[in-house]
Amino acid sequence: MTHPTILPSPYLPFDPAVFQQNSAFGHLLPWEFSGWKQESASWKTGCYLHAGLNPAMPLRLSGQGALQLLKDACINGFEKFSVGCSKHAVMCNDKGNVMADGIVMRVEEDVFLSFYLGPYLQYLVDSGRHDVRLEDLSGKTFLFQVAGPRSLQVLEAATGESLRDIEFLWHRPSRINDAGASGKSRPVRVFRLGVARTLAYEIHGAIEDALPVYEAILAAGQSFGIERLGLQAYGMNHTEGGFAQSFIHFLPAWPEDPAFFATVDPQYRALYADLKGSAGPDVSRRFANPVELGWGHMMKFDHAFRGMDALEAASRASGRKIVTLQWSKEDILDVFASQFREGADLQFMDFAANPVWQQSISVVMADDVLVDGRNVGISSGRVFSFFYKAMISLALLEADYSAPGAQVEVLWGDIGSRQKKIRATVTHFPFLDVPFNSDIDVKKLPE
Repeated sequence: MTHPTILPSPYLPFDPAVFQQNSAFGHLLPWEFSGWKQESASWKTGCYLHAGLNPAMPLRLSGQGALQLLKDACINGFEKFSVGCSKHAVMCNDKGNVMADGIVMRVEEDVFLSFYLGPYLQYLVDSGRHDVRLEDLSGKTFLFQVAGPRSLQVLEAATGESLRDIEFLWHRPSRINDAGASGKSRPVRVFRLGVARTLAYEIHGAIEDALPVYEAILAAGQSFGIERLGLQAYGMNHTEGGFAQSFIHFLPAWPEDPAFFATVDPQYRALYADLKGSAGPDVSRRFANPVELGWGHMMKFDHAFRGMDALEAASRASGRKIVTLQWSKEDILDVFASQFREGADLQFMDFAANPVWQQSISVVMADDVLVDGRNVGISSGRVFSFFYKAMISLALLEADYSAPGAQVEVLWGDIGSRQKKIRATVTHFPFLDVPFNSDIDVKKLPE
C-alpha cells in the first residue's frame, strides 16, 4: 500500500528535534516541545507561542447583508460593534443547542473576519437569504496565540511599540520586524484574546509572513522565558480556564439539522458515530445550549435570532450547569495500580489527558456522572493539571448537584470495558485562580 505524504506545517518552522508529531490538521504539528509539564505552566507563569490552530476556518464575510446575517444567526447583541471590536459569536438551532461558536472581528464597516464558525456559516451563506459574499481564507492567512502574564512584554518587544491601548476583545494593525539581518517589516493584526483565560493575544497575518513572524516572536520572547506550546498542552488549558470547547467538552448539534449535516465533511460526521466514554452512544447528551455552557450572559433578546424562543425558556428553567470536577487522587491511583493486577485491569487512563486530536480531528470522550447510582450529567475534557497537582474535568450537571462541595461519582471506562466509579467533588469554576484577561488593566503592568 502507498500512503499519502504528510508535510510539515506551513505555519511554523519545522524542528527536526521534535520527534512526536500529530497529523490531525492535515500536516505535521508538534505534540510537545519542552514537555507538557513545562508547557502547561507557561500560561500561568510566563508566556507561550502556539501555531497549532492553523487553519482556524478563517472566513471573510462582506456585503450589505453581512451584519444582518450575524444578527439573524447569533445570540449576541450587535448594537455596539465598532470596527476594531470582536465578539465570541454563538449560533444555535431551533432547539437552542449550539451549532457553532467562534470569533467574529469587524475590520471594516461591512467586512467581518470569522474563525471556527465554519462549516455552519458557509451553510447559512449558501441559503441565499442575505446579500453577502464569503471568502475562505484557509491557506492564505495565519493565526498565532501568545498567552501568559508576560505575553504583552513579548509582543511589545516584537512590534517595537506600546500595545496597551488594545482592550480585551479589541484588535488593530501593527508590524513585526524580521529577527534576521534583513529587518523586513511584516504587517500583522494584534488581537487581545485567549482561551487560556490569562493575559493573551493573537497575531494575524498573511501566510507568506507566517514563518518569519513566528521566528521574530520567538526571538523577542527569549528573555521572557517564552515556551513553544505543543498540541497536547493546548488542549488542556480550556479545562483549567473553564472555557467549554466544542469537540472536547461538547459536540455541536449538527445532526439536529439533517439538511446541513448531509453537507458536512465525512471526517466530521464520523465523530458523531465514534463516541468514547461511559456516556454511551446517545449523541444528543453531548449537545448543549449557551445557558448550560455558561454563556447565558451573551444572549441579547433585543433582536430575533434562531433558537430565541427555546433559549428564553432555558434561561428561566433549572437545567444543567457547567462546573469543574476534581477527581479523587486515591481512585485515580487505583486505576493505574490495576494495570499490575492480573485480570483486573481497569480501562487505561491516558496521561496527562483524554486523547483529543488523533488521526481524525478529534475524539470526543464523555463519562456519566452519578449520585447514588442515578445519572445526573456528563463529564468531559479530563486533564491532569501539573501546576495544581489535580485531575480535573468540566461537567454539565443537574442544577441540584452543581454547588461547590457537592459529591458525585464519575463512571470511568467505555461501555463494555472494566469500569470504575471515581469519586469527584464539584469545585471552583473556573479552576484557574490567576487574573483573567478581561479583568487586567494592561496600562498598569510594568513596562
